[in-house]
Amino acid sequence: MTVIDDRQLVEWFEDCSRPGRSPGRAPARVRPHRSTPVRPAGVRPAGIRPAGVLMPVRPAGSPMRYRGTGVMVSRAPHSRRPVSTAVTIALAGLAALITLWLGSLAEFSGERAAATVRPPDQLAVVQVQAGETLQQLAGRVAPGASAMAVAERIRDLNKLDSAAIDAGQTLIAPVG
Repeated sequence: MTVIDDRQLVEWFEDCSRPGRSPGRAPARVRPHRSTPVRPAGVRPAGIRPAGVLMPVRPAGSPMRYRGTGVMVSRAPHSRRPVSTAVTIALAGLAALITLWLGSLAEFSGERAAATVRPPDQLAVVQVQAGETLQQLAGRVAPGASAMAVAERIRDLNKLDSAAIDAGQTLIAPVG
């Protein structure tokens, strides 16, 4: 079993991070270019860490490096064509026509439905049975009409404030 000292790991990582160096390989000889200044002995270039000291990869105040989301995006050039004023006005007019058509359709279908569920005109006095609600009473006295419309008519005829009724109570109701 080989025991590696922490200092050896730090030196190994530093050797890997220097340009032209990799572990187990002799350092590459780099000849300075004429534009490269000659440094005096003991002065390190910025970015090279001293041996035995672990420093963060980026300075504390600098932002994280953006590496992307991994989603492929087209890099082809795209040009936007502006929408003309005439097309905008035409689309707004079309939307207005559709809105008017749907509104008129709802209006006319609502009138026909209201005409067919009109409560009967003949009135009678009825007595509420035990456990019966106003909706059930309306369904019993006028089975061919809408229970909601008949119940509303019973409330209007008897001047009831709520839909609560008592057993044995007598009410005026449309029958038919």
